Amino acid sequence: MSTDAKQTEKTRRRYDRSAALYDTLYWPWEKLIVRGLRRKLWKDVPAGKVLEIGPGTGVNFQHHPVGASVTAVELSSKMLNRSRRRTGESKSDVQVIGGDAESLDFPDDSFDAAAATFVYCSVPDQAAGLRELKRVVKPGGTIHLLEHVRIDGPVIGRLMDLWDPIAVRVGGAHINRRTADAVSAAGLIVEHEERHGPGGLIRLITGRVPGGDEV
Repeated sequence: MSTDAKQTEKTRRRYDRSAALYDTLYWPWEKLIVRGLRRKLWKDVPAGKVLEIGPGTGVNFQHHPVGASVTAVELSSKMLNRSRRRTGESKSDVQVIGGDAESLDFPDDSFDAAAATFVYCSVPDQAAGLRELKRVVKPGGTIHLLEHVRIDGPVIGRLMDLWDPIAVRVGGAHINRRTADAVSAAGLIVEHEERHGPGGLIRLITGRVPGGDEV
């Protein structure tokens, strides 16, 4: 098994282990900070063919755009099972399937838009995952991300760098990624970025695939 495949398998196992208690463990974070940002993100996702990466327990389904056709791709089989139980909460037509964000099993230009919340902190090869989004979303299509990122302050940022290996081993997510920069590096156009939380810890990022009707 390659190094990348080993990292992906580790990530899969971590989220399999946490699936049963995930919603309970993250309830304070969800209730106090995140829920409104999820709504804000999904309000900007157009109805059409939409790809959701990493639906987890299905917490985003209630925010899906009305009348969309959503394909949700989940790495963890136990998370996938939990999210499938919640498809009825969506106002879209939802299909939940297994898959890897770094290697999506779709042809080029398959979707009108894509969205993910707190996913690219835990994808082992973040750059590969973002390039896959660029590949499967049509030119001119939008990509909507809600992520926690490295705080830019010289002290707290350095502390996040030092603690990152421990955070990954414990929870599976990196705490020091510069995801907006990675979106640009993947060849996407960052159209909008909002900072929320202390030090801009949480970011709403809207990217666009080059091409389409751009001028």
